[in-house]
Amino acid sequence: MTEAHSLTTAMLARVHKAISEAQGCLPFDQFMALALYEPGLGYYANQQPKFGTMPQSGSDFVTAPELSPLFGAALAKQVAEALKATDTEEVWEFGAGSGALACQLLNELKQLGCQVKQYNIMDLSSTLKARQQLRLAEFGDQVNWLNHWPESLQGVVVGNEVLDAMPVKLLHRIQGVWHERGVVKANTPEGLAWEDRRTDLRPPLEPVGEHDYLTEVQPQGEAFVASLAERLLASEKGGAAFFLDYGFPESEFFHPERHMGTLMCHQAHKADANPLDAVGLKDITAHVNFTGMALAGQNAGLQVLGYTSQARFLLNLGLAEKMAESSLVERAQAMKLITEHEMGELFKVLGFATHPHWQAQGFAVGDRSHRL
Repeated sequence: MTEAHSLTTAMLARVHKAISEAQGCLPFDQFMALALYEPGLGYYANQQPKFGTMPQSGSDFVTAPELSPLFGAALAKQVAEALKATDTEEVWEFGAGSGALACQLLNELKQLGCQVKQYNIMDLSSTLKARQQLRLAEFGDQVNWLNHWPESLQGVVVGNEVLDAMPVKLLHRIQGVWHERGVVKANTPEGLAWEDRRTDLRPPLEPVGEHDYLTEVQPQGEAFVASLAERLLASEKGGAAFFLDYGFPESEFFHPERHMGTLMCHQAHKADANPLDAVGLKDITAHVNFTGMALAGQNAGLQVLGYTSQARFLLNLGLAEKMAESSLVERAQAMKLITEHEMGELFKVLGFATHPHWQAQGFAVGDRSHRL
């Protein structure tokens, strides 16, 4: 029996147990939490490779910091500005992945003459934590790992592709009636199947039309933003936060034509839409409703610094100038960060701050906050 097969077998047994405990139907957000984060078994909690530029390495997908070090170099300018604006000395990264972004930020912040007293990493995965510790060993005690939220935190928060990995609820409108989609045991190759049950839950915006419509709502992501706001506001100095992820404002997220939702899985650099297959062996994500995240932050007391495309954000921070100083190969890789058909337009950036509004450089041109 291969390691992957053994892992999937154990993961399915855990899911079946959870389904029984949920009286036969496990809401999808609970299934997604198990599939991604169950200790030792979930996708982000097991030993399988995840991040890399090529499937031959055993990886499943590539994130911006692995794609080009210029991503972190540009973002560091925004972090440095935010540290100065908030008069703080700590950086917090949620979901630090391979540690590539932390490495890029720490090196570039040093080059910028920016004093970072502590770089704090919050990550649920013990295996990724071990990988991060190896990669960031050169920075010694400057990097600190935490397993739980502190009561308060101050400084600048960064989260690259972290909101899309927050468990989501699936809502399915069938002949005009809303249902919540859950997972049940079944006599199928995966041992699992979908089941829709009527619900009082509704998306924040009713999709136009009478056609059947499958979509996601993101209460856990919004709760995360609210919890972050609470802790930033509880500190003496507060701070700022920047989230980079793929997604849309509410009007686009619930567009009538997006009737199959945005749920997607990634394995070996291929995408599919079946999270019930190879549970624990592939990533499960959903695009971010940035309007919901912005409102969660505002309602908890934060101010929205700005919202724009990743391309515009990085260009505002001098990415083009850094590319001009780079080799042809490095420029080609960095282009994927900003071209429309790659990461440039689908990925967005949302910024928050506890302080009175200041013009963050990343949103200086092309701010789309009015579209949230």
